[in-house]
Amino acid sequence: MIKIFINGTFDVLHPGHINLFKEAKNKGDFLHVAIDSDKRVSELKGENRPFNNQENRKFILESIRYIDKVSIFYNDDHLKLLIYYYQPDIMMVGSDWKGKNIIGSEYAKQLTFFDRDSRYSTTEILESFINRRQLHR
Repeated sequence: MIKIFINGTFDVLHPGHINLFKEAKNKGDFLHVAIDSDKRVSELKGENRPFNNQENRKFILESIRYIDKVSIFYNDDHLKLLIYYYQPDIMMVGSDWKGKNIIGSEYAKQLTFFDRDSRYSTTEILESFINRRQLHR
């Protein structure tokens, strides 16, 4: 069995996320997705995030056919421990992480980079939503 691992916020899902999950699942048999806790998302992305809380994000991700398991992590050490215990054959991360320290990558047999689809951005989706609401006030 080939085990795949991905982690991220996955706050507001869009087609780019689904394509990522599909591509990851095509590389293996079991896809484990780890998501940042609400506290961690707020620390990384600002006090107005996440848009969807961790339990809702987890529930939605568990409903996607490409994903076999979803975990929540609370800090770097917790993420590293998840990866250590899972021992993925392939860990997928965004190509924007090339040349950077990737937490837990030493526990994966292979590190694979994926190119993000520039047509989709959670931040842009949320900014567009806020702008539309402000226009209609």
